Amino acid sequence: MAAKQMPEVEYVLVGFGWTAGILANELTKAGHSVVALERGQFRDTNPDFTVPAMHDELAYAVRQKLFQDPARETVTLRNNVRQDALPVRNFIAFIPGNGVGGAGTHWNGATWRFLETDFQQRSHNLTRYGAAQIGEDCTSADWGLTYADLEPYYERFEYLCGTAGKAGNLNGTKVAGGNVFEGPRKREYPNPPTKTSYAGSLFRDAALNAGYHPFQMPASNSTSLYKNIEGVQMGECVYCGYCERFGCEMGAKASLQSTLWPVLKNRAGFELRTNAHVLRVELDSTKKKATGVTYLDPSGREVFQPAANVILCAFALNNVRLMLLSGIGTPYDPATGKGQIGRNYAYQALTGGTLFFDDKVFNTFMGSGALGTNIDDFNGDNFDHAGLDYIGGGTLSVGTYGARPIQFHPTPKGTPRWGGKWKAAVAKYYNRAFSIGTQGGVQAYRGNYLDLDPTYRDIHGQPLLRMTFDFGKHERKHSQFVSQKIAALAKALNAKDVTLSTLSHFTVGVYQTTHTTGGTILGKDPGTSAVDTYGRSWDVPNVFVTGANLFPQNAGYNPTGTVGALTYRLADALVNKKVTV
Repeated sequence: MAAKQMPEVEYVLVGFGWTAGILANELTKAGHSVVALERGQFRDTNPDFTVPAMHDELAYAVRQKLFQDPARETVTLRNNVRQDALPVRNFIAFIPGNGVGGAGTHWNGATWRFLETDFQQRSHNLTRYGAAQIGEDCTSADWGLTYADLEPYYERFEYLCGTAGKAGNLNGTKVAGGNVFEGPRKREYPNPPTKTSYAGSLFRDAALNAGYHPFQMPASNSTSLYKNIEGVQMGECVYCGYCERFGCEMGAKASLQSTLWPVLKNRAGFELRTNAHVLRVELDSTKKKATGVTYLDPSGREVFQPAANVILCAFALNNVRLMLLSGIGTPYDPATGKGQIGRNYAYQALTGGTLFFDDKVFNTFMGSGALGTNIDDFNGDNFDHAGLDYIGGGTLSVGTYGARPIQFHPTPKGTPRWGGKWKAAVAKYYNRAFSIGTQGGVQAYRGNYLDLDPTYRDIHGQPLLRMTFDFGKHERKHSQFVSQKIAALAKALNAKDVTLSTLSHFTVGVYQTTHTTGGTILGKDPGTSAVDTYGRSWDVPNVFVTGANLFPQNAGYNPTGTVGALTYRLADALVNKKVTV
C-alpha cells in the first residue's frame, strides 16, 4: 500500500522534547508552518504528573514508565571492535525518554554553561600541554564556536527555565558564592539558588577549609513562583524528592510542559502528532535535498510528510540512527578515520565516594533534582594538569536528590549483601550517609563510535544502533586523581567509613547518566564533522540536527543547558536568515 501523503509544511520536527519545543515556538512566532512528530504518547502536567500517582517509585523509577521501551527498540553494545555487540535488554546505565517532553520530562534540572576552554578542547590543550599528553588515539576537537557565541543563548534558555543559581562571573567580575570558574555572564540567574542541604553545608565547609570554591548547583527547579520569558507561570519547588525519573506536579521543574506547551498548544501554524514513529528522512534523486519524512501513524500505516526543511530533534542516539538509516552523510570507519556519521561518541565518567557517619543524621528523603553543592576546582582545565598525563576533569558535588527507599540503601564495607545484618545496616545508614561524586567529562577516541548493527533489528525491521564504547586514559587517570581528593574531604569530615568507586570498563549494568553525546558532531570542516556550527548537514543542507549528538566530546557537566543554547542559536539563525534554507 502506498504511503499516505500529507500537505507540505515549511518545517517538520522529528521528536517533541526540549529542542523541538524551542524551535516550534520560535519558528511559528515568526509565521512559519511547523509539524512535530512524536513517536510516544501525549502527556501534560495535569493529569499525567499529579500526585499521588506521580510519587510511585516502582512505576516510574524502577519500571521506567516515562522511558523508551527496549523490547521495541534498543541499542547494542560492545567495548571495542574485537567483541560481539549484544542488545541492551534493560536501560539501566542511561534511560532515553519517550513521549511528549522526551528526556526533558524526567531530567533532574541541572543547567550548566560549559567552560570557556571546553569549546577549544583540542587547540587549548595542545598549546598548554602538547600532543603527547592528548595522545594519538584521542580525536577530541574544537567546536568551531566559542562560549561568547553561545552566552546570549545560554541566558535565554535559563530565563525560559527559571533557573536558580548564583552568578560567579558577572561581566568579568568574580562574585563570591557563585562559580568563579564560569565564563562571564551578562545577567544574574532569574531565580535565587536552591536551599543548601545539611550534607551540602558540611561539604561546603570542608571545601572552603581546603581552599576550594563551593557554590550551589544551577538548577532549573524554580525556587520561587516565576513567570518565564514566554509569560508562562511556573510553580515553586517543594523539595519533594520525586524529580529524577518523574514529572513535576508543581510545574517547578522546567520541562516542555511547564515552560512552552501552554503557549505553543494553541499557536497558529503548529501541529503536533503523537504516536508517529519516523522511519527515515526521504531524499530526492540527487541525495542532496530532503523532501520530507516517512513515519508510521498509530494504526501502523506509512505516512509521508513533505517539508521544505527537516530538523532532527529526537534523543541523541536516535538522531544519529536516523541519519544512518536515511543515508545522510558518510558513516564513520574507525579503521581509516574517515566518515562523519557516528564519530566521536562520548559519555560521562563518574567517580564517587559514599561517606558513613554515626554522629550525624541527614534528611535524605527530602530533595530536588538539582539540589547540589559543587566545586569546579577539578573541572576542565581549571587546574594544572602538568605531570598528570591526562586532560579534562569534572564538577565535584554533594547532591540531595531524594533518597527513595527502593533504590537507596547504602551500607559500609563488610556489610552482608542480604539477611538481618544487611537490613539493620540499611535502617541505620539510610539517614546517616551521603555521597561525594564527580561527573567527569569524556574525551573522544578513534575507537569509540556509533553505527548500524549488522545483526539485530527493531520491531519495524530496521537495524539497531550499535555502540562501541569504553573509557580511555583521560577518564581513568582523572578518576584515580579525583578519588584521592574525595578521600581527603571524607577524612576532613570525620566520616566513620568511606566507600570509593573508580572507573573500570563501561557497563550498562549500573546507572551512570543519560548524557550520551556525539555521533553527528558540529564543526567547520566537512571532512571531520557531520554538520556546521548551526547543526545543518554538510551533505543535505535542508536537514538540521539538534541535541547533545552535536558535541565533539563531552564536558564535565550535564549537557542540557548547552543543548538549549545551541537550539536557540539555530532558531535565531533560521528566523533571521543567518543560514540559507
